[in-house]
Amino acid sequence: MFPRLALSLGLLAGLSPVAGFAAERPVVVELFTSQGCSSCPPANAHLNELSKGRRDVLALAFHVTYWDRLGWKDPFSLAAATDRQSVYGRRFGDGSYTPEIVVDGAASMVGSDRSEVGSAIENAKRQGRTAAAVNVTKNGEQVSVEVGAGSGNARVLLIGFDHEHTTAIGRGENGGRTLTEANVVRSIRSVGQWSGAALRLNEHFPEGQDVAILLEAPDGRIIGAARLGLAGST
Repeated sequence: MFPRLALSLGLLAGLSPVAGFAAERPVVVELFTSQGCSSCPPANAHLNELSKGRRDVLALAFHVTYWDRLGWKDPFSLAAATDRQSVYGRRFGDGSYTPEIVVDGAASMVGSDRSEVGSAIENAKRQGRTAAAVNVTKNGEQVSVEVGAGSGNARVLLIGFDHEHTTAIGRGENGGRTLTEANVVRSIRSVGQWSGAALRLNEHFPEGQDVAILLEAPDGRIIGAARLGLAGST
């Protein structure tokens, strides 16, 4: 028994860093939403729960712009969010709609369908790819991003987001309601290209209270992720 045990321990010790981080990095859940959309509050509530209750999930709310002309201008709407959803819409062939959730850049579904979202998250945990470990730290007004060595290539996306906002909606489909929304994205930009070699980047802290880093493969799938204070970062 001892030689077999020793062999097993030796195999565990020989696991690559990428394999170790595969189980640790959070599944990325992107909600495309708007305060002007009457069907969005249930999806927002679900994302709020994911953001607070699951450390294995990185939940991000992208507020799109195309509802802004329909009675209520969402103060958190971003053209970059609309553009990002449009890319997903072309990829998945389902266009742009709210509320939409995209899990790990690999699967799209109606954001209020808790069962389907939950299944997609569990599937991503089982099958999702992690090409490299990602680490992000704050140094004053700067953020330092470290991407480990691995196999593949990806865009490095720097996302700034706020933890929570409560908004009284004055007009539109949700007029008269008060919405509380978590992890509201305030900025997103590409800050570099990872090509398999270890990479270190220093950037100004983005607009927002917190920071997330995504590695986005050429096919749009997420292959690495971290945020300040979440598993996968230190």
